Amino acid sequence: MKVGILYSRIRRDEKLLLNELRERDHEVVKVDVRKQRFGLSEPPEDMRGVDVLVDRCLATSRSLYATEFADAYGIPVVNSAETAEVCANKVKNSLALEKAGVPTPATDVAFTKDAALESIEDFGYPCVLKPVVGSWGRLMAKIDSRSAAEAILEHKETLGHYEHKVFYIQEFVDKPGRDIRIVAVDGEPVAGMVRSSDHWLTNAAKGAETSEIEITPEMEDLVTKASDAVGGGLLGIDLMETGVGEDGEPSGYTVHEVNHTVEFKALDEVTDVDVPATVVDWLETTAGAGESETAEAAT
Repeated sequence: MKVGILYSRIRRDEKLLLNELRERDHEVVKVDVRKQRFGLSEPPEDMRGVDVLVDRCLATSRSLYATEFADAYGIPVVNSAETAEVCANKVKNSLALEKAGVPTPATDVAFTKDAALESIEDFGYPCVLKPVVGSWGRLMAKIDSRSAAEAILEHKETLGHYEHKVFYIQEFVDKPGRDIRIVAVDGEPVAGMVRSSDHWLTNAAKGAETSEIEITPEMEDLVTKASDAVGGGLLGIDLMETGVGEDGEPSGYTVHEVNHTVEFKALDEVTDVDVPATVVDWLETTAGAGESETAEAAT
């Protein structure tokens, strides 16, 4: 199998994948997206002849365009351009989850400061203001008062990129100091971890402590539905516990985000599951399925 890794920087996650692929004697082509020129009809030389292309771009804009071109060239790509487009935009992500009946935090979107302030007041304090496009917990704000809301909204409206003038406002979920990240392939969980922190943001990128979690049937069901909602692929599904029952166990979950260029190095460090090996198992199946479809189309 010839695998193309589309990247802008080789991080620990990409090294894990590269090592696993090479150990299995797959041919690997590293495609530095910063050096490519994408024509309308012919793929860049580095992408020609690959059985599957794995998108590991850091920049969302590059990821979205590169996967669109891969689809246009007929190159199987993980994840698809359609999945990337839904997951990269929090509005589209939330709409897809809601349409699929997946529990997700109550959300408003407004286009002016005054309308956004009305939404914030309706949600009550605290509530959360997020950028429409972004990751690693950056530029997120927990708003505790009207004065804070007015100041943040004015800054975003005056100084922000046009995307920051799309105000994405969510209810504050009073989670128990942690959230849950589950990596899945086409809706099948690979492994999961808890990310715990004293801070309201519990991203691993923000320094949260991580530990393995046993995936319950309820979690698995939500992961499958969330994956289907955004088009499937190699995904990171983030859940929050919405309450605790009398037995001390979670009484429910909400899915607040699905990530399409998921990082898994932290998960691989805390779980007994060999995450990169499981991902490559799936890639081999995905590439094989793509070859079969191509052969059928040719007959």
